[in-house]
Amino acid sequence: MNQPRRGGRHLSQALLVLVALASSGLAPAALTPSSECLSSRGRMDGDVQATCFAMEHDGRQRTTRIYPAHRRSVAAPLIFILHGGGGSASSMELLTRGAFNRIADREGAVVVYPEGVDRHWNDGRDLPETAARENVDDVGFILALIEEVGGQHSLDRGRIFATGISNGGFMSMRLACDAAETFAAVAPVTAVLSETLGARCAPSRPVSVMIINGTEDPLVPWNGGMVKVLGASRGAVWSADRTFERWLELDDCGPKGDARTDNDPADKTTVVVHRARCRDDVEVRLYEIQGGGHTWPGGVAYANERLVGRVSQELDASEEIWRFMIGNARSHAKKGNP
Repeated sequence: MNQPRRGGRHLSQALLVLVALASSGLAPAALTPSSECLSSRGRMDGDVQATCFAMEHDGRQRTTRIYPAHRRSVAAPLIFILHGGGGSASSMELLTRGAFNRIADREGAVVVYPEGVDRHWNDGRDLPETAARENVDDVGFILALIEEVGGQHSLDRGRIFATGISNGGFMSMRLACDAAETFAAVAPVTAVLSETLGARCAPSRPVSVMIINGTEDPLVPWNGGMVKVLGASRGAVWSADRTFERWLELDDCGPKGDARTDNDPADKTTVVVHRARCRDDVEVRLYEIQGGGHTWPGGVAYANERLVGRVSQELDASEEIWRFMIGNARSHAKKGNP
């Protein structure tokens, strides 16, 4: 497998960004070019386009990748793409086939791929990794990143979004619970409400939520229970249906409706979409990927199918997430986010 290089070319690109910022009169703030972003893992090849930066937060050196390198001078949407446990910014970029970079080019958006402490996020579950054990302030880190990225780009504060897979999906769910005043919409993939987060989730305002889960996910069970990875328990979680129903309650939603796609025999998956409109014109959706696994629909098969299940090609998750987010941004903007 070809791994993205940690130095050389990426450091040179980052230095060019710093020179460009200095010549434009923009202060780079706490974000500085870095060569310390993590390598990718898994069965993924390709070029990493996003530029590596570092900043200090809460006494720790934190890294992130940002795309594009050139400044957005017109108020831009901002979307966070959060890696799974054991992953990295580069692995998330490769897993999604660089789709969000192309969306950024087309739509004038800014994409941020942050990195968790020791490759993990403090998503609200009681886990053994440093991020949870030391109660790392990942919500605060991501909120601080918004301000630092805002020093490099002009941002539309009514169009700030987050998505992620697995541990990153759980983290995006936590952002909806703990930072709803900032995020217009979130889209967790292969993640649901954990028992601990579900019990305390009380968003300060309605927030649009799009949940994508496979019914044959071998790690995060569709029907709830204990998340297990290679036999190790990773916290108890609610079912996808219960998570969906809870967000309908939290967002004060109306009647549900369903839509179904045609099944492709070669793909062996079917997508059923459950949706509802809610208070303040937000929306909640559950994408039931029948036959799908612990994977990003339309993305890369990052591990053996026996371990993570099937990758559905019935849905281009990246494009669908973008359409959902941008379609649910206007009501958030009306509320006058600073």
